[in-house]
Amino acid sequence: MIPISRRALLATGCALPLVAINRRPAHAAEFTYKYAHNTATTHPLHIRTTEAAARIKQATSGRVEINVFPNSQLGSDTDTLSQLRSGAVEFFTLSGLILSTLVPVAAINGIGFAFKDYGQVWPAMDGKLGALVRGEIAKRGLYAFERQYDNGYRQITSSTKPIKSPEDLKGFKIRVPVSPLWTGMFTAFGASPTSINFSEVYSALQTKIVDGQENPLAIIDSGKLYEVQKYLSVTNHMWDGFWFLANKRAMEALPEADRAIVEREFNKSALDERADIAALNASLQSGLAAKGLQFVNTDPAAFRAALKQAGFYSEWRGKFGADAWATLEAAVGSLA
Repeated sequence: MIPISRRALLATGCALPLVAINRRPAHAAEFTYKYAHNTATTHPLHIRTTEAAARIKQATSGRVEINVFPNSQLGSDTDTLSQLRSGAVEFFTLSGLILSTLVPVAAINGIGFAFKDYGQVWPAMDGKLGALVRGEIAKRGLYAFERQYDNGYRQITSSTKPIKSPEDLKGFKIRVPVSPLWTGMFTAFGASPTSINFSEVYSALQTKIVDGQENPLAIIDSGKLYEVQKYLSVTNHMWDGFWFLANKRAMEALPEADRAIVEREFNKSALDERADIAALNASLQSGLAAKGLQFVNTDPAAFRAALKQAGFYSEWRGKFGADAWATLEAAVGSLA
């Protein structure tokens, strides 16, 4: 063996690690993006979007890697929306009613008792009404994917008394998301709504800051709200969905082919998640009842009549504008 001096070894060998440090691994991601949402890891939204992120990584040969941050890990809804706009977060799923703090018309799908069933919801949101909202979102530097994820019809829960009629809401302390439409609707009922981000809802109910809240069954279940609530009133008072939002600059930075893959996979997972929510809604009532929630049936017509009498529909027609309201009514019928 030919001896090698220490100096020669250092002179020849020490450069090798530097080359290794500076070289990109063969399959390193060219684009590493963050996606945030506010649901638990057991919710179909998290499960299906995580699947989409995995498919995107595979389909782009590792060029695009999307890290998923569930359960408001990166901040409250309003905080994360600010991060999305600045580019600190590239993707975010958010209720249109909360997005309405930035894009007012995004709340239009949440008009109380507007959508009678899913036979009205998806043709509207995948059609002209959804296109109208996406156009307004684009004006704020954000990009909304074509297919919304389902959040579901919302129900009222309470720790103090069953909500059977509009009169039961008078003076009722209820948590609502940070959205003028939610606040306006429950104020019209004579309730006392308080805007609280979802990440703080459980503790607000536990400490009696509010006596009740309203959410779809899947959120009530995955958020374990049954632990701090006693009654669940089946009101179906509002349909709500999640817009899958992207920072526009981040989307445009992707090569066209990769951008098409990202859209395709998240839109596919939206359809999968819709089917999951439909299946869950068929089984969750018995599951939540077994966990202690007492279900209360209501008459939606009585609540809708109370809103009409309070001037709720005419007020929001004026706020959204005649054109947007006409697009909604073309899908659901007259609300005035």
